[in-house]
Amino acid sequence: LSLKISGCHSNLSLRYRIMAAVGIDLGTTYSCVGVFMNDRVEIIANDQGNRTTPSYVAFNEDERLIGEAAKNQTAMNPANTVFDAKRLIGRRFNDREVQQDMLHYSFKVVSGAGDKPVIQVQHKGEARTFQVEEISGMVLQKMKETAESYLGKDVKKAVITVPAYFGLAVSDS
Repeated sequence: LSLKISGCHSNLSLRYRIMAAVGIDLGTTYSCVGVFMNDRVEIIANDQGNRTTPSYVAFNEDERLIGEAAKNQTAMNPANTVFDAKRLIGRRFNDREVQQDMLHYSFKVVSGAGDKPVIQVQHKGEARTFQVEEISGMVLQKMKETAESYLGKDVKKAVITVPAYFGLAVSDS
């Protein structure tokens, strides 16, 4: 598509092709990031070459791990490896479903302010508490970094999917 105005020639399709739209699917078990660019969608491979990344965050004495690295050390560090955080967003600690889910977690979930579930882990030798939104935010940050590495530039905006059952308050969190 070209446009000619008053003797100036502008190639609009070139500008369109340079712009990219980034989308992140924050999944309960796996997450992925894609980019719409040059009239097509590309699901971006992570640093391990996989197009999906486990929605896991792990904490140890030295560092915080996200994705493949976090999931791979689950057996060695189960109490400090968090998964399924998205399942807890917008829920109350005393919800029956939350209590049932907690039976399957190796990490500690406790009641926080307003009866919100919060995650307790050991990190760098001290007890730390994280909101479930913070854990999901860490996974989102990893997806953003994956997109930035692929695009070679900072990502300032992205579309993030949320389940239909998330209400407005949960979606905004």
